[in-house]
Amino acid sequence: MRAPARPATIALLVAGAFFMENLDGTVIATALPQMARSFGVHPVDMNLGMSAYLLTLAVFIPVSGWVADRFGARLVFTSAIALFTAASILCGLSDGLWSFTAARVIQGVGGAMMVPVGRLVVLRTTEKQHLMRSIAYITWPGLAAPILGPPVGGFITDTLSWHWIFFLNIPLGLLGVGLALLLIPVGGSSERRPFDSVGFLLSGAACVAIMLGLDIVSRQDVDWAQVAALFALGLGLGWAGVRHINRHPFPMLSFSALRIPTYAVSILGGSLFRMAISTVPFLLPLMFQIGFGLSAFHAGLLVLVVFAGNLGMKPATTPVLRRFGFRTTLLGNGLITAASLIACGTLSPTTPLAIMLVVLFVGGLCRSMQFTGIMTLAFADVPKPELSAANSLSSVVQQMTMGMGIALGALTLRAASVVRGEHGVPLTLGDFHIAFWLAGGLTLIALIDVLRLRADAGATVSGHRATPGIATGKSPQVP
Repeated sequence: MRAPARPATIALLVAGAFFMENLDGTVIATALPQMARSFGVHPVDMNLGMSAYLLTLAVFIPVSGWVADRFGARLVFTSAIALFTAASILCGLSDGLWSFTAARVIQGVGGAMMVPVGRLVVLRTTEKQHLMRSIAYITWPGLAAPILGPPVGGFITDTLSWHWIFFLNIPLGLLGVGLALLLIPVGGSSERRPFDSVGFLLSGAACVAIMLGLDIVSRQDVDWAQVAALFALGLGLGWAGVRHINRHPFPMLSFSALRIPTYAVSILGGSLFRMAISTVPFLLPLMFQIGFGLSAFHAGLLVLVVFAGNLGMKPATTPVLRRFGFRTTLLGNGLITAASLIACGTLSPTTPLAIMLVVLFVGGLCRSMQFTGIMTLAFADVPKPELSAANSLSSVVQQMTMGMGIALGALTLRAASVVRGEHGVPLTLGDFHIAFWLAGGLTLIALIDVLRLRADAGATVSGHRATPGIATGKSPQVP
């Protein structure tokens, strides 16, 4: 049975917005030196603009669900695309670091509302039996953008100028606004919750402290005392926020959906998996350039093979999940994912090109399958009245764990050099191998949580029916 045209088209629209946001965030990395020269600052100082964007996301993502419920998802999503596009123009017109940073803050506000609210629209307009296909549409941009970003950014910077990285969002944004007004239905939730100002401040401050600490960890020169202080502050504010949530009748973030086993697995085990797999776009390009001695262009071409695997898995994702179910698929595919990461830790300049391409392509295939499976599982059993709260919490966790993946990659590289007893010297190929092995180990740990699922978990969205007698655990009870 084919999905209705409108929900499928809406999912593609949200995927496009997600891709625009993620690509915009990753293409900047290769343009930083040219931007620094244009602004008359040191390249390291450009981290301020990138950090400002990430921190703004951390502050405003928790409030996205409340804003969508209060003003309507159609209005908020359309306004977010328009704000993101306008901020992109301001970024391209910036003539200094501070004006660029201010524009990135505005862009962060738009980004914080754009993707979470867009995904909420998809969840509300898609029937359960078509949810898996829609989630598959809006998952691939998060996989593709970190891989496509660096080579695309390098090409634009070399052939045009860094300004066009942002100006290219203008036609995309105008098209997105037009399609949003045309496709997304008016209305939505009738819920009018009071604004939880204390919860907003606690959750926002906790996320900012942790994200800022993660950003510092990923830099070359790390002040570990500062990192420890930020993490301690973030955890302390987070603990206060949890206490507040448990006492407040209308909290900014709600943990109520965690009582649903499928959602809980996507948050707990899914977070560990996202952390592990998010190291790939960070580690691979560095390993090919530093460990293999390849140019940035040739390293980018090899990383594109992972992207090819991401896309190649899309047509097979739905049939595989329907044939084997979420539990079997996530366990089996998770083992392959771990093996692909460990295999990346064995690659060297002497590895035959064919074998290298197979490892990268298979890694892209299983990475795509696991992301889509976990994201679909998250909302498989969540009732519609709770979608907004569940989506807000999931968006916060996803944003933070993706950042943790990059920090994890940086930490493992430094830890590997410390183990060698050569801290401070240039990285070696062996350091990258250790980092990939640790990422593979973390993926295996994440699979422990998947074991808690019933064999027929998420059957309402996959259409899978488990063989009687092999299910384990209690069936999810959703009021």
